[in-house]
Amino acid sequence: MALGSGGSLVQEKVVGGSARCALRTVAGGAPGPEPTKPYPLLSPRRLSPKPQQNPIPHGTRRPPMAPSLAAPRFHTALPRRVLLRPQKPLPCWRRAARPDDQDLYVDDDIGDGFSFSGGKYAEAEGPSKSDEWFAQGRMVKAHALYGNKEKAKDPFFGLTMGKGSQSSDDVFSWFCVETGSSSNPTVLLIHGFPSQAYSYRKVLPVLSDKYRSIAFDWLGFGFSDKPQPKYGFDYTLDEYTSALESLIDAVAPDKLSIVVQGYFAPIVVKYANEHQDKLNHLILVNPPITDKHAKLPSTLACFSNFLLGEIFSQDPLRASDKALTSSGPYMMKEEDATVYRRPYLVSGSSGFALNAITRALGKDLKGYIESMRSILASDSWNTKTTICWGMRDRWLTYDGVANFCDGLKHKFVELPMAGHHAQEDRGEELGNIIKRILR
Repeated sequence: MALGSGGSLVQEKVVGGSARCALRTVAGGAPGPEPTKPYPLLSPRRLSPKPQQNPIPHGTRRPPMAPSLAAPRFHTALPRRVLLRPQKPLPCWRRAARPDDQDLYVDDDIGDGFSFSGGKYAEAEGPSKSDEWFAQGRMVKAHALYGNKEKAKDPFFGLTMGKGSQSSDDVFSWFCVETGSSSNPTVLLIHGFPSQAYSYRKVLPVLSDKYRSIAFDWLGFGFSDKPQPKYGFDYTLDEYTSALESLIDAVAPDKLSIVVQGYFAPIVVKYANEHQDKLNHLILVNPPITDKHAKLPSTLACFSNFLLGEIFSQDPLRASDKALTSSGPYMMKEEDATVYRRPYLVSGSSGFALNAITRALGKDLKGYIESMRSILASDSWNTKTTICWGMRDRWLTYDGVANFCDGLKHKFVELPMAGHHAQEDRGEELGNIIKRILR
């Protein structure tokens, strides 16, 4: 409908793909003449664009055009060396721990997302740090599988899993690194959760002149076997206690001293209580002691969540870098991070093991802590015991630790600049403390 010349009102109707003038009504009410020839409806392809008129009057100076913007560059995976971002102000507790050298360190925020690329250790030129560490150790057979040996299957789809999730033999293989003469007294170095024997790389050389030192990877960590849960090993705390006894019988049949760090300490104390005649000394580094310590920090508890736990435990950055650097002032070098990431990059078995262990700790850790306190306070406990505490532990609060140790006959040593993983923060310092305690 349109307004015709002379004030007439024109109504148009589309019929059969063409437009006809159906009715012309004059302002006076009388119908006007109807056109006899139809005119075709133009399709959009036949329409020619109208030339746009210049909105700027003639003679007016045009404004300068904005410079063209370059498209942002995106990275689908971490390069061989971590992408550097602008330095952010560090909190005082981390500034004090920053080393003086200019080596490349892992970003504090790494591992917050689903970073499944996890760095590319395989692209490094020459042997990687992980390969060099593996070359220093050996595999030790200890602790038999339970039940019949069948192929492990994926818990979601029931598909047969790869070699990394299968047990290598009827007896599990443990990765061990040993330094010092076999004629020297034996010291067993036990890493915490979630870590590896690699965490003692700075402690081993310090002890090598006086002691035969052995560091090993727990089942489910590092280069040791990582069987799928329900296929020979379920990663319960009771199973770890039994497996530890088998390993110690294999690597140190005679008397020894034990150093254990973190959440595996209650397991070691339970073993030691049943084998006091075999121990010279027990050193606990940041063990969970109080009832508050029974609750895992959110950085670890996330691995036990339903469904999300399976996803998070497969993220190499969240499972290694984030878990280690969030526990204290530790500044992890990129070359060290590749060692911790490697098990999660080569197989999903490490993630499934991490998920199972976290759930076991959430279920049984409180009872094990109560049992450990009872053992250490018992009159029947005759093993020389020292508790070392990294004062910058961000996972386990210091409240109540000193009070517990004051009421006992055990030694207590503070490490002011260390966090939860003291052997990572202050490896050489911890090594010298161990030597002074054992001599």
